[in-house]
Amino acid sequence: MQPSHDADPADDLDDPDRRALMHGAACMAGAWAATGALPAVAGTARDFAPALLVDERGDPFRAAALKPGEAWLFNYPFAASPVFLLRLDRPVKPAELQTEDKTRYTTPAGVGPQSSIVAFSAICSHQLMYPTAAISFIGLRKGVGKEPAHVIHCCGDDSRYDPAAGARVLAGPAPQPLAAVPLAWDATADTLRAQGVVGGDRFDAFFEKYAFRLEMERGGQARSRAAATTVVRPASRYSRQWQNCPA
Repeated sequence: MQPSHDADPADDLDDPDRRALMHGAACMAGAWAATGALPAVAGTARDFAPALLVDERGDPFRAAALKPGEAWLFNYPFAASPVFLLRLDRPVKPAELQTEDKTRYTTPAGVGPQSSIVAFSAICSHQLMYPTAAISFIGLRKGVGKEPAHVIHCCGDDSRYDPAAGARVLAGPAPQPLAAVPLAWDATADTLRAQGVVGGDRFDAFFEKYAFRLEMERGGQARSRAAATTVVRPASRYSRQWQNCPA
């Protein structure tokens, strides 16, 4: 009986198809290394439990209530972390963006009948300004010049984000886009569910910066995870005053 021999991987290099495949992979890796780019990470959400959006009576919130140019807010994935809920005037496609540390990711597409409903963290990625019960310096405003119809604008540092393109930074010192909150839309019931966070969130810095204020407002519950339902409110009822700032 002839002795058995393990296959030598080098023998496969004689296969023209395998050589071509390996050459292509090497070229792609070299291109990434030369440009400093990395393949985009699919828009996989951070592991936060989903939450059904409900109105102030506790009934399921209907997507039909959203109008283009009107901002609504809810808290997610923590009890004190606000999120903008927006319906834009056109369908929203996924966008490839990157965080401050150059991690690339893909934002979720819009949902709803026209694929135009999106949600983003309402915590500015620069100075961490956010809507409070008393006042908000960050909000949805009309775009100017060549900007889209509406932008998310933080008056505190003049950072401007494009909600139609994953909340990418249009102008100002913001170091990264606003984190996106993927939504699931039930077409039959017309309901919405928040299900995770995609992109560079600033939750740790937010809770550290505002620890005393949040403790006074929520008695130690600020960093509790959002419940199975979360209340959606129009911007006018989420904050008593929305600061007007120059375009």
